[in-house]
Amino acid sequence: MKSVKDIHLSGKKVFVRVDYNVPVDGNLNITDDNRIKATLPLINYLIDNNSKIILASHMGRPNGKKDPSFSLGNAAKRLSELLNQDVGFMDDCIGEKVSKAVDGLNPKEILLLENLRFYNEEKKNDELFAKKLASLCDVYVNDAFAVSHREQASVTLIAKFAREKAAGFLLEKEVQSYYDSVENPKRPLVAVIGGAKVSSKLAALENMLNFVDKLIIGGAMANTFLKAQGVDTKGSMIEDDLLDTAAAIVKKAEQKGIVFLLPKDLVVAEKLDNDSDARQVPVDGIPDNWMALDIGSKTCTLFKEAIHDAGTIVWNGPMGVFEMERFMPGTKAIADAIANSDAFSIVGGGDTGLAAKKCNVSDRVSYISTGGGAFLHLMEGKKLPGVAALE
Repeated sequence: MKSVKDIHLSGKKVFVRVDYNVPVDGNLNITDDNRIKATLPLINYLIDNNSKIILASHMGRPNGKKDPSFSLGNAAKRLSELLNQDVGFMDDCIGEKVSKAVDGLNPKEILLLENLRFYNEEKKNDELFAKKLASLCDVYVNDAFAVSHREQASVTLIAKFAREKAAGFLLEKEVQSYYDSVENPKRPLVAVIGGAKVSSKLAALENMLNFVDKLIIGGAMANTFLKAQGVDTKGSMIEDDLLDTAAAIVKKAEQKGIVFLLPKDLVVAEKLDNDSDARQVPVDGIPDNWMALDIGSKTCTLFKEAIHDAGTIVWNGPMGVFEMERFMPGTKAIADAIANSDAFSIVGGGDTGLAAKKCNVSDRVSYISTGGGAFLHLMEGKKLPGVAALE
């Protein structure tokens, strides 16, 4: 995979696939601009190297229709503010008008194109659409890690038709951080895996057994593992079709000498409600029809002890329903333990990145991935299509 630093850029039209799929409020004002800020090092590098810069992204799911509520116009304004430089904006991403605007760019100038997903051809990985995008540039650069697990026109197929192609700084940093933490870690390597479903992380769990020294399971997915160990989890979320699989993962971990930790106690409630009656009980003491919504204090202590001597920590998934204050303490305790450790710690984007932010540890972990799905794809031991396309 060639780096953008390996390419002569001066005077060239450089098409950068970024990820400006940012959250907005009811008035379409951007509420979190971290994804835009994450691209600034690359954009400044391109400016310093006299490139003509074309930026392209998707936003939301407009389903192939031009919808103002999914426009990237405000992203162009925010980028302009961050750079203290005018950023042009096109109300389309292909066509004669776009081509003329791109041809009119001077070195150091920036043009952001409209939402790629206003065309169904983007998600369909359409060859003609990819050719139209590639025709805009001399160099294609992928700096959108968060979508690099997708086979889409602006992520994979465009690289086939671009004259030159390379990885941007953010993509390089994301991939390197993963390999440093999983395939070449400082040991012990501790994986903290949570979230709702075993099914969504099954392949990742099975692959991580080839690397980790300790595996900590929390969140609703722990319920399936507990039931597979004979615990009656009552009204808790369970994936009954994966009980045998969960038992097999536990057995494989034992055979490999991996420390495998499940909750010892839980915070349970009658219903998923911040105001619901809740109590802390041992895992085998859940009242009838109640559900587990967080890990208990004994489990927090157990997990923190396992994290304490880690050399590397990979965290993907919260320990409970952290979005509700009542069921946030478990996730907060583990987040603090990770942040307070001396380990290299990588947080797997998506809900986990949001949990890290809510727990006020974002600036105390080594790295937070910008892409939950792409990070999970790597955890499954798979190559990212967006990375493979650059090779």
